[in-house]
Amino acid sequence: MPARNTTPKYRQIADHLREGILNGDYPTGQPLPSEESLAKQFGVTRPTVRQAVAELRANGLVEVLMGRGMFVRSPHGRPALTRPRGVRHGADGRFTEADGLRWENAEEPTATRTDAPLALADLLSVPPGEPLFTYQALQTADRGRVRQLQATYVPFSVLVGTKYEEQAPPPAPQLYEALSELGYELNFTEYVRTRMPLPDQALSLRLPEGVPLLHILRVARGDGSKPLALEEFHLPGDDTELMYRP
Repeated sequence: MPARNTTPKYRQIADHLREGILNGDYPTGQPLPSEESLAKQFGVTRPTVRQAVAELRANGLVEVLMGRGMFVRSPHGRPALTRPRGVRHGADGRFTEADGLRWENAEEPTATRTDAPLALADLLSVPPGEPLFTYQALQTADRGRVRQLQATYVPFSVLVGTKYEEQAPPPAPQLYEALSELGYELNFTEYVRTRMPLPDQALSLRLPEGVPLLHILRVARGDGSKPLALEEFHLPGDDTELMYRP
């Protein structure tokens, strides 16, 4: 009697597709079988097929194009979205994102007080536990098809002696206009890393299982390179690339 295959069904599907991709049965840039046909072939539901595809997406072997289906990803292929990074300072004094996307908040962010955790305190050059003005928002663009989590952190100590000592400063990017009005000449540094999302982050960004995040920390500095504020971004890491111009 043959041994029973105890490998989960989604893993069997993922292994089947992975083998076909690596041995050339599914050439680069070509479509994979549809969710429906794979579900029939393996006798599973479509969510099980999606779980298998999520594993292959996390491995960088597959990309899913909205309305077109699943395709074998080329190692030289371009992601679905290229995001220019940086902050533009217009002649009118406004600061905008270099990606040119029109971001909207899913809910209006409100300022809350948080105590600086060690990692953020180090980047902001403040003692751990120093109070921060904090804004957090889920932002969308392109009719909700593009999503990101954004947070703004401003140390209370930066605002001592200004009008914002008594009132909350605005979130970024309007924050940068406020800092410029206070006389600061701003420059920015970004730190980029990848990590797996927390459950609530995966839900907000609609990430399939196994897909990592791009985690970006942007530090705004003033004269003498003093850190003034920090922005934090979480972006989907499976179909987005970042572009930096000199």
